[in-house]
Amino acid sequence: MTQIKEARQGNITTSLKKVAKEEGLPPEILLDLVAQGKVVIPHNPNHSPIHLVGIGEKLRTKVNVNIGTSLDFPQVENELKKVKVALKYKTDTLMDLSTGGDITKICRTILNEARIPLGTVPVYQAAINAIEKHNSILNMKEEDLFSVIEAQAKEGVDFMTVHAGLTLKAINRLKNQGRVADIVSRGGAFHLAWMLHNQKENPLYAHFDRLLEIAYKYDITLSLGDGLRPGSILDATDRPQIEELLTLGELVKKAWEQDVQVMVEGPGHIPLDQVEMNIKLQKRVCQGAPFYVLGPLVTDIAPGYDHIVSAIGGAIAAAAGADFLCYVTPSEHLGLPSENDVREGLIAARIAAHAADVVKGVKGSLDKDLKISEARKKLDWAKQQKLAIDPYKFDSIRKKRKSKSAACSMCGEFCAMRIVSEFLNSGDRKADDFCF
Repeated sequence: MTQIKEARQGNITTSLKKVAKEEGLPPEILLDLVAQGKVVIPHNPNHSPIHLVGIGEKLRTKVNVNIGTSLDFPQVENELKKVKVALKYKTDTLMDLSTGGDITKICRTILNEARIPLGTVPVYQAAINAIEKHNSILNMKEEDLFSVIEAQAKEGVDFMTVHAGLTLKAINRLKNQGRVADIVSRGGAFHLAWMLHNQKENPLYAHFDRLLEIAYKYDITLSLGDGLRPGSILDATDRPQIEELLTLGELVKKAWEQDVQVMVEGPGHIPLDQVEMNIKLQKRVCQGAPFYVLGPLVTDIAPGYDHIVSAIGGAIAAAAGADFLCYVTPSEHLGLPSENDVREGLIAARIAAHAADVVKGVKGSLDKDLKISEARKKLDWAKQQKLAIDPYKFDSIRKKRKSKSAACSMCGEFCAMRIVSEFLNSGDRKADDFCF
């Protein structure tokens, strides 16, 4: 039985209890949110043991890390190193986006290594299999796609991105739009090419009920992908994007009717002044289902720094109500990320998520800022390091740039906090008592 069906029957499951405890919420409140579909708990029972997370309203904003092989770098060993980095720096979930090597083996290996929710995009494997079997993605059979979905579900995948909202009607909108960047979603591009070549509707849309049957059987959380997300800020909030969003809103209702957990993926490149509006529009159209955003990226001019661009957009998006941020690395638009890229992208996304949680009033968020500020005032470096979002970088910089004084080497003896603290607490001490 799925988490949403259990919740609708009033059953507080062990999984729900664990998530409620971690979030500091009464189980009864979380039960209601899951029952309404406003929170999902991605957990395929075949993936166990696992550290459970909840994604959605009233919860801490979660962060995802994408990893996966490519045709140029098919070695699973490299991706396992990235898994370790992601776990070290506290990602909430992982997605395996592999398109090179033995994809089934890679997914199985990552599932065994990472005891946190794992997501995939099944059409990737279906497309690669079609090339091997039929010499072209265009020759993929509909059954091939559903076979991959079922096989990945059996392996234990917890959530799946499915581009079920990319319909022939939406493609016609795209043809008439005259976009700058057309489609930048890899999954969206696979579907579009197959649909136009075969002159058939998207099988995930045409046979959505079959997809729901598989999702219900394994309690897969469906992540409704945005195949028409804008790839340039000049394409943001256009008719193709909105056409797909309206379809996703309909599919959310269908998923809920079949007791399937579902979340919705959101736009990629969005100018700063449209971010909040896009989040509120999605929440309205999709009846409050959890919203999962890539970025958003608020400018197109920063290759090599897109983790910063993404963090800017992500903070605004999460503050406006987005529930789940997919990290973006410095390598975005340039190449497969390295281990260090994974670290930098993850930390940037976690900063964005936390900044938003402070604004949203998520329990315990502001307390973290209070504690580190108190430690900073006391020049308590050990405690500051413990509380820092990246304690390893904190330690590295301190060792390389350590001051001879108790303060940092930026100010040394002229540390504002030390000076003010001495004078505020001076009492009857004389001027000669001070080193300032």
